[in-house]
Amino acid sequence: MSGGHGAADSSNKKIALLISVLALFLALGETLAKSAQTDALGANVESSNLWAYFQARTIRATVLKTASEQIALEPSASPEAVKKQVEEWAKTMARWDSDPASGDGRKELAAKAKKAEEKRDLALARYHHYELGSAAFQIGIVLASAEVITGIVALGFAGGALGVIGVAMLAVGLFAPHAIHLV
Repeated sequence: MSGGHGAADSSNKKIALLISVLALFLALGETLAKSAQTDALGANVESSNLWAYFQARTIRATVLKTASEQIALEPSASPEAVKKQVEEWAKTMARWDSDPASGDGRKELAAKAKKAEEKRDLALARYHHYELGSAAFQIGIVLASAEVITGIVALGFAGGALGVIGVAMLAVGLFAPHAIHLV
């Protein structure tokens, strides 16, 4: 009696092992995707904050420039006082434009914001690869499970092939996220 069932049992054990491995990689892919998504969101917030600070500096500098032009036109102002005030404001505006010591000048803020954007873009590229890898694992699990029910061996091979594709997508996301442009 066991002669006919032994081959099926062995095949089912192999498929169960394949499903387990695919599920393991699926969990890894989902964890990597969530981490990349969190990194992308954090870098996007950082970039937005830096650009807002950059805009605030620009507005403040414009207000000071306008005030210095206006004070120069005041007929009752003493020329020495006007000159002194305009020079102070000019120094302040120059500091707001570039302040390497504090890193809060517009030039430094723009550079920081661009770095945060690059970090965001890298995390998003990784995220998309991880998500595609996870989808491949999920479909592979479904196909491998279908082999157990139908006995169609090709479904198990297709599930295994999708597992290989999923691992490749995780590797691309991890090591070369810009190698394949998805979005």
